[in-house]
Amino acid sequence: MPLACGPAAPGAALLVVRSQAVGDPGFSELVAPPECGRVFTQEMRPGLADCAPSGRIRLDALARWQQDIAYADVEDAGLAHSAVWVVRRTRLRVTRFPRFAERCTLQTFCSGFGRMWAERRTAFGRDGVPGSDVEAVSLWVHLDPVSRQPVQFSEAELAAYAQAAAGRKIRARLKHPSPGAADQLSRWTFRATERDLAGHVNNAAYWQPLEEELLTSDGDPDRLDAEIEFRTPSQPGEKLVLGAGPRRWIVAPEGEVHASVALRDHAARIR
Repeated sequence: MPLACGPAAPGAALLVVRSQAVGDPGFSELVAPPECGRVFTQEMRPGLADCAPSGRIRLDALARWQQDIAYADVEDAGLAHSAVWVVRRTRLRVTRFPRFAERCTLQTFCSGFGRMWAERRTAFGRDGVPGSDVEAVSLWVHLDPVSRQPVQFSEAELAAYAQAAAGRKIRARLKHPSPGAADQLSRWTFRATERDLAGHVNNAAYWQPLEEELLTSDGDPDRLDAEIEFRTPSQPGEKLVLGAGPRRWIVAPEGEVHASVALRDHAARIR
């Protein structure tokens, strides 16, 4: 369900990560919802396959929800076949994890444009409870559906989303450092069942190594702030998880970096 106002304008040691200021330039900014422009709303509930044994929703499920509402938004706007979108970076800030069977309301909107990429904000709230439990922001690259190469936005896409973006400009440059001499923390295997329509491992699956750390840590987390950058697509197979302080890298055995993760606020201890 869209909302709008006015006409649209064209290693292995235990680690405790402490809170830092929300305005830290190292993480993507979580801008407020627009006063005018398209805001798409959808209701969802964490199901059995979405949740950890404690009942909290897992990180990979939150990432899937972001993908699902993003597609639902462009489909509702009549733009589902205009482009293919590829995620380059996602930040998840969780102040409270949604729990099994809770009724949640998700709201998503465009929070900025680049030349051939855009930023999408998503807020996860509980029905009848003010505010949001989860705030997310993702950088998406806009691809031609045939050539799969970056392409500029159509007039129809700008007409639908430019007003909410309010002229905010977005850069596509990735910010996380390379692993350097980071320690190997574990091995990880992506499965063939995690490949998606693009023919490579879906972005939500990259959250699973961090989720595995949460599930084997001392106590269930009650909050988390993490950002992941996607560098090269991965195919199923064995990978290495490297770590240095609050950072993680998912790399191929020969050294190619598929993704990097930065942790900023985590209430439970990670092994």
